[in-house]
Amino acid sequence: MNKAITDGLLLTPAAFAGGLDMYSSGDGTAGSDTYANAINAAFIPADQDFGGALELIKTQATQKLRYMGQTPLLPGCYLRITARVKAISGNLPAVRIAGYPALGDGSRVGGLVEYGPSVQLTSYGEEVEVSAIVGSGLRGGVDMVWGMRPVYGHFGLDLIGQNGGVVRIDDLEVEDVTGVFLRDMLAQVDVRDYGAVGDGVTDDRPAFVAANAAAQGRTVLVPKGTYLLNGDVTFDAPTRFEGTVTMPVSAVLLLRQNFDLPHYIDAFDNEEIAFRKAFQALLNNADHESLDLGGRKVSVTGPIDMQAATPERTSYSTRRVIRNGQLEAAANGSWDTVVVDSQATYAPSDARKLTNVSNVANVPVGALVTGGGVGREIYVRSKNIATQEITLNAPLFDAAGTQNFRFSRFQYMLDFSNYSSLSKFVLSDVELQCNNVASGINLAPAGTIFHVRDCFISRPKDRGITSSGGGCQGMFVDRCQFLSSEDAMAVSDRKSIAINCNANDVRLRDNRATRFRHFALLGGQNNIVTGNHFFQGDTVKNGIRSAGLIMATQHTASVISGNYVDNCFIEWTNEQDAAPEYSNEYSFSALSITGNIFLSGEVAPWFSYIVIKPHGVGHVINGLTINDNRFRSINGFIDRVERIDTSFADMDYSKLRNIEMSGNSFHGISNPVSNPVQVEHTQASPAQTWIVDIADRFPFGGWAIAVDSIVMDGPVRDASNIAQHTTPYVMTDQGADRNLFHLVWNASVKGSVFLQARIDKR
Repeated sequence: MNKAITDGLLLTPAAFAGGLDMYSSGDGTAGSDTYANAINAAFIPADQDFGGALELIKTQATQKLRYMGQTPLLPGCYLRITARVKAISGNLPAVRIAGYPALGDGSRVGGLVEYGPSVQLTSYGEEVEVSAIVGSGLRGGVDMVWGMRPVYGHFGLDLIGQNGGVVRIDDLEVEDVTGVFLRDMLAQVDVRDYGAVGDGVTDDRPAFVAANAAAQGRTVLVPKGTYLLNGDVTFDAPTRFEGTVTMPVSAVLLLRQNFDLPHYIDAFDNEEIAFRKAFQALLNNADHESLDLGGRKVSVTGPIDMQAATPERTSYSTRRVIRNGQLEAAANGSWDTVVVDSQATYAPSDARKLTNVSNVANVPVGALVTGGGVGREIYVRSKNIATQEITLNAPLFDAAGTQNFRFSRFQYMLDFSNYSSLSKFVLSDVELQCNNVASGINLAPAGTIFHVRDCFISRPKDRGITSSGGGCQGMFVDRCQFLSSEDAMAVSDRKSIAINCNANDVRLRDNRATRFRHFALLGGQNNIVTGNHFFQGDTVKNGIRSAGLIMATQHTASVISGNYVDNCFIEWTNEQDAAPEYSNEYSFSALSITGNIFLSGEVAPWFSYIVIKPHGVGHVINGLTINDNRFRSINGFIDRVERIDTSFADMDYSKLRNIEMSGNSFHGISNPVSNPVQVEHTQASPAQTWIVDIADRFPFGGWAIAVDSIVMDGPVRDASNIAQHTTPYVMTDQGADRNLFHLVWNASVKGSVFLQARIDKR
């Protein structure tokens, strides 16, 4: 590159033959003394070596010669100033190239080196060439590094040493030597050419900004060194890092042409810091909707507070994606669970509050709450230190009064909980390798449509995905693998949970979860759980099994379809209800369980695949469909596929409504059930009242509430075997257990009938 050629810049000073009024004995600035008519200077038109030359007598300690013309200085441009000098008589001085760095208004730029190396003249008549290079960047061979501030210079030379010597000076030369320093000027811009120092102390941000502005599509090179950037920097051009950068947490580095994690790792030389800064750029970048991890594995030494990585934002609601990589929890990282025990008071009338919390300042937001009468997956959503109050994500079912609670704050690899709200965020094709030291993802307390797809959450210590508030609203979890760290443990010893949600409209689709305590707890309504395979068995013969899927809302309005429920069960409970007793409500309602595969092996006979666990008396089932499922127990029969867990309360069987259980298959099940149930009853001896027992044919031990139809199988006959033309009436919910029907005839008869009976009313 040569600016004199490409841009037509005039670099070489005027010849001495044109007059000495263009040359100053000072700095070369306007108004300074010139050598025109000076007693110690003369133009020699016919020097035998130089042709026309300036003859100068040294009369000052530093005899200056400066061209008064303004030689332009451009960013990234390097100039070599050359002079040929010879001593004529007298004392022999030393000679050096020198210059005056000027701002646009002509004032001096202070603090810069204004001269090059000196050369001592040693004999008379000997031609000596002296030169120096001036430029903006700290490059090898640059004698005067002037950075970006000077706009032009007044260049010439200095005579130093003893006075009295006479020298002759050939016309000065200034040439563009930028090409000597740049590897490929047509394709690359070096930040050093714009003043970058790379010492880790000097703020190189202005140089980076200038290099980006000059690049115009060329690659920007960041050479070896450590570059401090004390503010935001955006590169619009492709960028190559041989050196590294360091920035304040609040400063954003945006690589628009190289927006992926590998380039941020090159920039920061630290995978974890690079991930944080790349994520920060993702949320401050309108040009890219996704951050590609480039297949890289990032070692994570402690929880990544995602909001702290973007301190300029407390909420975010524009779609953003992190994809294609792995985060691995370092075994020696900071992952210890924070545990705080505190006394607090709970009142069902204020169902999501704990009051008078001792030591409330030390209770971490997002901590799991345990204690008497506390359901599963209850978390601290927020706290108020001034009022000593804690807000919970859900009510407690039986904790009225004052007691001691334990608060356990798990440590998550990706922790979004310090955002006030986060919406439309996606993790795609990412593995969180938790290594049994860390949990996976902690959601924000509010927000919609957090989407996790095609991801692996491997060996979480405590939780895979946790929602301590409402940030799970509309969450999608698709085609993910949740791999437990507790595979070798008995079910009774496990404590990890793959997913918990509190809000509505969650979609769990086509996931696989292995041997957690629970696959998922869904605390909201209108959920769809389809195509998942979750299994939780162990090698303990007749061992207990835990719930795979927990529906923790009575009116769940949810669909569970096409899943493979393997050595675990679906539990439906109202444990997140501050007033669990039935009170003119929908109660357990609006749940569809269809087309699933249920399998168990070597379990106790009392094990069941569908368990309803009411808290509080008087509850009913009001809308439940269990159709077209495949139930199979291997290596031992189980009694039934469904049951009511009466640990806390039983159902009001007189008020069951809209229960449909049909089209299911039963293998290894002692008591196949359905509703309505088809029953054939044969009365061998004449009786006026036939007693029909359907106790083992109804689901959930329901009462014999209704008969839809009675069809006679041939005529009924009296004691003389004469056909009788009569019909019975039905008496329902008979017997001590209310599970008998009485068919009452107008006379004693015998015969066979088909009944379609129900445990519910429509």
